Amino acid sequence: MSRERPSRSLRQIITYDPELLQGRRTFRREGVRALRIFWETVRAFHLLRRLGPCVTVFGSARLGDDHRYAQLAEDVGRTLAESGLAVMTGGGPGIMAAANRGAHTAGGTSVGCAIQLPFEEEPNPHLDLWLEFRYFFLRKVMLVKYSVGFIVLPGGFGTLDEIFETATLVQTGKIKDFPIVLMGTDFWEPLLDFLRETMVAAGTISADDVDRLVLTDDPEEAVRCVRTGVTML
Repeated sequence: MSRERPSRSLRQIITYDPELLQGRRTFRREGVRALRIFWETVRAFHLLRRLGPCVTVFGSARLGDDHRYAQLAEDVGRTLAESGLAVMTGGGPGIMAAANRGAHTAGGTSVGCAIQLPFEEEPNPHLDLWLEFRYFFLRKVMLVKYSVGFIVLPGGFGTLDEIFETATLVQTGKIKDFPIVLMGTDFWEPLLDFLRETMVAAGTISADDVDRLVLTDDPEEAVRCVRTGVTML
């Protein structure tokens, strides 16, 4: 797929859609938007339809290649590819680029689902296939729909959103009980402590909900865990 993109100012006009969640518009404008969403969905289904067993790797776009979490992401991307699993990310820099690089250099399939924003960086250069989405919710659908497991490295609001939305989908039975692995134990342990000591204690979630989140810094263990999702297809 071509990586040529219009200038930032032009992209802001033709691709970025900040009005979606800003209240009602005319029926005509909303109808055009609905058709755009439908077309973007069908296009993604078409491009990803032949993708084999795949694991989505979530993580920050802000960490440099020399960061230890990025190095961990590259190791796990390579290990996933060596085990025959495709690697899908949000297609951006940082953790995402590292995981894609690991998969690509190991000869595996490396996929990116990028989001169109006026300030977003270009998709990383380690992708065999990449798609761009106007809408975050469609992008997240594809990151979940085509995955048999999820590996999450340290990140910000977007990464937390991806963890908890995926966990909610598993909790409510909207997707199968696919593995969710957290890597970067020192980063995630305080969050797990909060889940157990505050949320479980308050009765807002169950202990089983927390137990679904596997914590490890071992790429081999992470891959063994997510490979159990392949048998659930």
